[in-house]
Amino acid sequence: MILYGIKSCDTVRKARKHLEQQGQAHTFHDFREAGLDAARLERWLTQVPYTTLLNTRSTSWRALDEADKQDLDADKAKTLMLANPTLIKRPVLEAGDALLVGFKAADYDQWVAQHG
Repeated sequence: MILYGIKSCDTVRKARKHLEQQGQAHTFHDFREAGLDAARLERWLTQVPYTTLLNTRSTSWRALDEADKQDLDADKAKTLMLANPTLIKRPVLEAGDALLVGFKAADYDQWVAQHG
């Protein structure tokens, strides 16, 4: 399992702590340090809609130029997320072809039981 996010995000910290408390081995991938490659984002966007992955309530979103927020579609969202990985809703948990976006302890427990 790979957990994607940024170290300073409270929700990511909660997810990491939860996985550790449950004894679930995982690797942490920090978007700020390791970036995000286009192939991975493409794969994610075949699994979840861009509206699930793009966090329009984030500080990063609010900091964008208004022009970047207009006429949003999947291609534009992908371009924005590649240029600014902190626009991605965090955390993203990946195991093989399975993907879970966001964190709720009960959802993690059920998802890990199926995919972990």
